[in-house]
Amino acid sequence: MLPSIEKYCQNRIQEFDKISEERKEQLSILSQYLIKKYQKNHTPKVIVICTHNSRRSHLGQTWLAVGADYFGLPTLETYSGGTEATAFNPRAVAALKRVGFDIDTKIETTTNPNYEIKWSKEMQPYIAFSTRYDDAPNPQNDFAAIMVCTDADEKCPIVLGMDLRLALPFEDPKAFDDTNLESQKYDERCEQIAREFLFVLNEVKI
Repeated sequence: MLPSIEKYCQNRIQEFDKISEERKEQLSILSQYLIKKYQKNHTPKVIVICTHNSRRSHLGQTWLAVGADYFGLPTLETYSGGTEATAFNPRAVAALKRVGFDIDTKIETTTNPNYEIKWSKEMQPYIAFSTRYDDAPNPQNDFAAIMVCTDADEKCPIVLGMDLRLALPFEDPKAFDDTNLESQKYDERCEQIAREFLFVLNEVKI
């Protein structure tokens, strides 16, 4: 794992006391879901859903994948999607770059570019781009659907094929776009999502 990413994970783990007990109870629902899948020798699949699949859902997918690697868990398939597809917002991409991720834009001539993201030198990059939650390559059955915005939670009352639906809303940093607080708020949201999903994975004892 890249040293900057490993250090960032260590710092977020030291902040678990910032998570409220009520929130920890909700996060532990996902932990228990993963534990049960692993105990059955199944590969868990988790999709993080937000309205536009542009900010919070991508951050969530990334930190679930990184956390599984950090704690040395078996394979965890992570996905993200929206109630509509737009693009992985460059401000959220920039927040990950500030953490230390190696991110390369492979297709820039489209309104929905592909990003190759790496958090270790040895790994194959995974490709991040915006999709609808029910479109390929997102899972179609036996997966957990994590709703990270209230709008997506309300607009997706039924996510077909899921075996867990969990609302874990995060405030949208979009409210601070093009202000002098933009970078700060995106960094804060990145930290919170990393902290909470690292908490989830730290609870997975198998």
